[in-house]
Amino acid sequence: MTHDLTVGLTSQSVKALHDSHGWNELPQGAGPSPLRILLRQFTNVLVIILIIAAAIAFLAGERIDTIAIVIVIMLNGALGFVQEWRAENALQALRNMMSPQATVMRDGVQMMIPARDLVPGDIIIVAAGDRVPADAVVVEQTSLQADESALTGESVPVAKDGDDTALYMGTNVVEGRGLGRVSAIGTETRFGQIAVLTGSAEQRQTHLQRQLGQLARQLGVVALLIAAGIMGLGVWNGQPATDMFMTGISLAVAMVPEGLPAVVTITIALGAAALVRQNALTRRLQAVETLGAASVICTDKTGTLTENKMTATEIWTPEGTYAVTGTGYDPSGHIALNDEKRRASNDPVLARLLEVCAGCSHASLRRQADEWTMIGSPTEGALLTLAYKGWADLPDPADVLAELPFNSDRKRMSILRRTASGPRVLTKGAPERLRDLCTQVMAPDGPEPMTDTWRDVIEAAYTDMAANGHRVIALAAADNPDEVLREEDLVFLGLVGIIDPPRPEVPDAVALAHAAGTRIVMITGDSPVTAQAIAKGIGLHPQSVMTHDTLTDMSDIDLSAALDNDTLIARAEPADKMRIVALLQAKGQIVAMTGDGVNDAPALEQADIGIAMGIRGTDVAKDASDLVLLDDNFATIIAAIREGRRQFDNLRKFVRYLLSSNAGEVVALVCNIIIGGPLIFLATQILWMNLITDGLTAVALGLEKSEKGQMQDPPRPMNAPILGWSGVALVAIFGLYTGLSSLWIFWSLLPQDETLARTAAFTAMVVFEKFSVFAFRSLRAPCSSVGWASNPFLLLALFVTLGAQVVAVYWPPLQTLLHTTGLSLAEWQMIGLLTLPLIIVPEVAKMIMFRRQENGK
Repeated sequence: MTHDLTVGLTSQSVKALHDSHGWNELPQGAGPSPLRILLRQFTNVLVIILIIAAAIAFLAGERIDTIAIVIVIMLNGALGFVQEWRAENALQALRNMMSPQATVMRDGVQMMIPARDLVPGDIIIVAAGDRVPADAVVVEQTSLQADESALTGESVPVAKDGDDTALYMGTNVVEGRGLGRVSAIGTETRFGQIAVLTGSAEQRQTHLQRQLGQLARQLGVVALLIAAGIMGLGVWNGQPATDMFMTGISLAVAMVPEGLPAVVTITIALGAAALVRQNALTRRLQAVETLGAASVICTDKTGTLTENKMTATEIWTPEGTYAVTGTGYDPSGHIALNDEKRRASNDPVLARLLEVCAGCSHASLRRQADEWTMIGSPTEGALLTLAYKGWADLPDPADVLAELPFNSDRKRMSILRRTASGPRVLTKGAPERLRDLCTQVMAPDGPEPMTDTWRDVIEAAYTDMAANGHRVIALAAADNPDEVLREEDLVFLGLVGIIDPPRPEVPDAVALAHAAGTRIVMITGDSPVTAQAIAKGIGLHPQSVMTHDTLTDMSDIDLSAALDNDTLIARAEPADKMRIVALLQAKGQIVAMTGDGVNDAPALEQADIGIAMGIRGTDVAKDASDLVLLDDNFATIIAAIREGRRQFDNLRKFVRYLLSSNAGEVVALVCNIIIGGPLIFLATQILWMNLITDGLTAVALGLEKSEKGQMQDPPRPMNAPILGWSGVALVAIFGLYTGLSSLWIFWSLLPQDETLARTAAFTAMVVFEKFSVFAFRSLRAPCSSVGWASNPFLLLALFVTLGAQVVAVYWPPLQTLLHTTGLSLAEWQMIGLLTLPLIIVPEVAKMIMFRRQENGK
């Protein structure tokens, strides 16, 4: 095996290395198979109860009941499967679009190969703009710098100019060119080790899954106990055992809202589809609802809260301080001194400084469509954009006569350029180094000697900039008529403060999150000073700042106590993020974690809901997440929180609605059995009410818009029930009224004809259930405030379901299936009169409470 840099590995050695080391890829498997995704739709406890109910109905010979329940089970499974499968395919498409390639030397030939084909010992060639395809040791380089923010969270590029400097898989080369010898591939890389750590995070149920599971268990136990009690009571009273067995099944079916799983799935799927239109892809169907309950958002900084585009925001010269507007690489901003806009040509000192910004650089700006893009080092890109904003003349690349590149020892870069006034040395670098090289300062009236006083003034200026989170770059220049590049007799021109600025929409998003009672904890790999500056700029006011070293020295008990206050975590490592998320969860918090880098993936997996960035996010981060922001916009999270709260509010509404409907059926059945009359409802009629009519209305109820003031409410507690005692009371009141009213109609008409009485009671229950939905459209505001016609889907559902009931009463095929008969005008009038209180009483009660709340504000 030869390691000669001009030859690289041979084809034979590559094959042998593949056999011993495998491929340069992370173990992804094939992702969840379609069968696995489908099967996990049937692991919900509520669905399991329905499966058991279908089995009992089948064994009892009730084929129609069995078919109806199976249809509901399959509908629920199909909807969940389609949503999750679409999300998996979308993420796979994102991965396929990347198609990583690598440039290598093999058999003495430079070639492009798939990055997965790399093996240890390969000689790779990287240049500005390339993604490093594997861990490697730098063997040759020219001004090589890499952006490692996806791995470490540090937004400033890292120079790779020392002996045996390491390049890491997944990082980006932003400047220079180099050769590297591959040292690790796949899971042996730092990137791969974090991916493996991600796999160690515990797989957690969503908050909604836990609550629905608890509700299903409660409903199941109550249904079985009451059904068994009624069966025993009937047999003890001398009723035929077979009839009582069928009655027990009917009662169990009536108590368990068979349509609930389908309604929940449809409602959340529709919400997920709406979020896709707002650039948020839901990978797990119930994840958005969990985000609505989030009490803490742990967020990365670089690329999440910030633009990940270094921007010059402040200039200091001996004449004064300038503010620079605009962010990123769009040069449409301006430079202002003392709030007075001025062009660089009107200020000789600033003009000389901007000449260095433009001329001591290898970066370039390009406009594509309506967007500016930068090629080169982020720092040089920021300085070049600054030169554009100051209307500086752009240099000709052919005018470069010589260059001394930047390295970590010199901490500066110099270029000798041919200019209109003769050859000139343009230099930029670290302030403390460059200041000591300068012999003069460009004062307002011309160059002055660099005295101790000027040195102190310059030091105070760059210390102040650094304290505000800026990366400070010093700039200097000198005329050099003999065209020899010497860093001598330099004239100090000024300082530029550069920072990765917050996204413009983030401050408003943070304010909305605070208004919603959601805490935000910044956890970043960047420096404490920079992190504090960004936090201040977006409206976060941490009471304490901790670093990885601080966390290492703290016990879990101490750290847990510290997390009770607003805290900022800097220089964080992946394990720190997982630890913080786990401690917050142990305190009963519902934790969301946002991020885009490989270093964020373990915490994304650990959190109750992980939110990855779709554009800047790494594959590992996306695969670990529950929600992917397709536009990388932190503000989209607020839209998702609003959607999650809307979903849970609507979930509570239709759970109460469905249970109140079923409660009415149970009251009528139980009271009728106690009285000793014939069955008031048949099993097929119960299924018709629960599956055909209730489900459609409940889905329409799930489409209610967000209520006023919803985002001003605090996050609901972890143990907040879906139903609650107030819900139980509401279900009981509606259940008693509708059940006893149907029973009264049944016994009033029973002397005339049993089928007529049963049809009237059956139809009354359907009508009661349809019109009682108006009482559940809002749990705190009357319909007159919400708007009677503000949900057209609900009006359509009422029209369709009531029309279906009319068909069930008068159409012969359904009369045979449901054992109904036609009703006269008198029966319809009786039903109508008993329906009015279901609309009027709740509306009046909520109007009174609503006005009291409004007057109390």
